[in-house]
Amino acid sequence: MERGCLRSDPVAPEIRGTDIAGPDETLTVLVPSREMADAVAALDPRVRAHVTPDDGPPTGEAAAARVWVPAFGGAQPDEAFLAALPDLRLVQLLSAGAERFTGRLPDGVVLCNARGAHTPSTAEWVLAATLAAQRGLPEFVRAQDAGRWAPGTHRSLVGARVLVVGAGDIARRIGAMMSGFDAELTYVGRTARDGVHGTDELPDLLPSADVVVLIVPVTAETTGMVDAAFLAAMPDGALLVNAARGVVVDTDALVAELTSGRLRAALDVTEPEPLPEGHPLWTAPGLLLTPHVGGAVPQTRARAQETVLAQLRRVLAGEPLTDVVGDY
Repeated sequence: MERGCLRSDPVAPEIRGTDIAGPDETLTVLVPSREMADAVAALDPRVRAHVTPDDGPPTGEAAAARVWVPAFGGAQPDEAFLAALPDLRLVQLLSAGAERFTGRLPDGVVLCNARGAHTPSTAEWVLAATLAAQRGLPEFVRAQDAGRWAPGTHRSLVGARVLVVGAGDIARRIGAMMSGFDAELTYVGRTARDGVHGTDELPDLLPSADVVVLIVPVTAETTGMVDAAFLAAMPDGALLVNAARGVVVDTDALVAELTSGRLRAALDVTEPEPLPEGHPLWTAPGLLLTPHVGGAVPQTRARAQETVLAQLRRVLAGEPLTDVVGDY
């Protein structure tokens, strides 16, 4: 599964570029930056690109947009904003996560995510966080800050049994990266298939996992999936790595396990987020915490923009769209 996203549904009706704009129609596109507007406008003389206004709904020619590219990390769509776009046919995200938009768009508006744009960087974060946590690097950094020479023996990723909850693009990239450490990889998806266990098998799989990586979408099924029972099934000393969304994990249950010292965790996402001052996760033992930066490398912006441009080329050519968001 893509990080925090709903999957592209292979059984959904095919959406073609001609469903967005006819071959002789002007294609007006709303984008979040002038840089992207210039790149979009250069695609074809039919294209009119406008930067989304900061101070309210679009007006004039911008209100005729057929395609809207929301800013990465922005708020969920506003009803007044959407009402100002009567011709809107496609919302193309820059993110893999689509939960802020699913169920909130008008009928007839197609939602697509940026599947793959965040894959390398997110998988890299999982590898880096897992290695750092296994080898005790956070403890050594704290000792360095305190001016203490504090040798210690910690765990290893080499030969570890890694349970990846999620079985899509990022999950597979994580597996490819970890395979160089001779890790024993097991994948879990919503339903069992070749090489993938179903989520109903988790109670049998968790007790033997040294590391559990979360890379699932946010759905009714996955929200709160990692609850007290899930955590209790993990063996003593195991590491939970969350690169999905904070709501997948019951925060209070995780804090209890960390406070007891029974489990460890590496989190790039939390619930709530951003983490407020004084929250118990700030001081929880055995926790490596980063502020939702798994995809934050310089190359991600370029990959996400290229996803937008590639999708618009399909629209202009009347070809089938890719990464149409469907149900998990």
